[in-house]
Amino acid sequence: MRRERAMDGMKIGVLGAGVSGVSLALFASRMGADVLLSDAGEIAVDVLHKMERNGIVCESGGHTAKVFSSDRIVLSSGFPPAAKILDEARKRGLPVEGELDFVIPHVKGRFISVTGSNGKTTTTSLIGHLLKALGHDVAVVGNIGNPIGDIGGKGFDYIVAEFSSFQLHWVSAIHVDMAIVTNLAPDHLDWHGSYDNYVGAKARLFDFVGENGHSLMKECDRELLEPRPDTAFTLLWGREGGERNVVLDEIEKKASLGDERLFSFQDTKLLGRHNMENVAFAAAALFLSGEDLKAARSSLASYDPPPHRCALVLTEGGVRYIDDSKGTNVAASVTALTSIEGRKIVILGGRGKGEDYANLLPAVREQAKQVLLIGEAAGEIGEALHEGGYGNVTFAANMEEAVKLAVKMAEVGDVVLLSPACTSWDAYKNYGERGDHFASLVLKYARGQNR
Repeated sequence: MRRERAMDGMKIGVLGAGVSGVSLALFASRMGADVLLSDAGEIAVDVLHKMERNGIVCESGGHTAKVFSSDRIVLSSGFPPAAKILDEARKRGLPVEGELDFVIPHVKGRFISVTGSNGKTTTTSLIGHLLKALGHDVAVVGNIGNPIGDIGGKGFDYIVAEFSSFQLHWVSAIHVDMAIVTNLAPDHLDWHGSYDNYVGAKARLFDFVGENGHSLMKECDRELLEPRPDTAFTLLWGREGGERNVVLDEIEKKASLGDERLFSFQDTKLLGRHNMENVAFAAAALFLSGEDLKAARSSLASYDPPPHRCALVLTEGGVRYIDDSKGTNVAASVTALTSIEGRKIVILGGRGKGEDYANLLPAVREQAKQVLLIGEAAGEIGEALHEGGYGNVTFAANMEEAVKLAVKMAEVGDVVLLSPACTSWDAYKNYGERGDHFASLVLKYARGQNR
């Protein structure tokens, strides 16, 4: 006899046929639902074949009335809230929900959730690494590249999930045991419409921390996030802190929570002040979860960070070449500029997100001997720097020209840094392709340089 599944007899319409949408459609199908996968654009042929093999109906090139025959509509990650089809669905009284509300009730395990403007992927993957090293059955999912739909209907000791502001925009009914917001800075303003809306999406995560759960954030972000006082722990730099403060001590090179030493800076091979914050969040998460922190600390040295995040590509002729292609907003680029030692030749530019590039000025003035500009936003960034009185700016036609110029300009002790403060979509499929291209050009033009 066939076991009854949670969505037997339901009709589920999934909007968006990207990675997360495909995962949601397959999850709903596994749970017994009749599924329609609908996309405004064209659906890749391999996806169509995969859906056909699983009995999932697809429509591409636009959403049609077929969607409205569904009992529930589920939105893939990043589905725009202003889409007209959502207005029509609401008029018809159809339930519309995001992927987190749809999947998380069907996953068993302790949930550690991570969001933030920058650092969330490193923090998420590091927590997963440490928990696995302790022998736990761990799923690392979400915006990190493994869609959450893949674990729907399954159980783990821990689920460590990276949530984007897009996902959190739709959330209304989930439970998490721990919520971490790594930092706040303007990002995705073109999608959210305002910084207040963006912060509001991030802050929503704290609304779903369960009883006896914990929330972690930087002290400077606490007022905006408004966590429940009974759950809140904050991170700050200094020498002293209370029982609910994670304190990063730059003099003694260690992080502590109350009387507990979380880690020493030399325990990890990660670079930069910002990465010490990421490690502190991860270590605090394990400590507050009741795990053996001493045993976990021994695994810090074996952690390799995700690519394109202040990753050292090459040291040649006394010059370091660093790939921070994941620096897709102003705050990330400021962090890279100020966290890494040495005078920088920095490559900025790409497709902008509607940010104010004047916010780059303090870090550029202090840290950059030269700025090389590429991409669609080059003119806008250049104008902001010029108006702020910074003049060491050179426009390059593309990444190759920028790297060639940087190699010629660099002197012993310099850092050539790719940290664009923009998305890659004007010239590349994603930030990974952009970072790989940068690295290949560095190896081509910088290797063998003597200074």
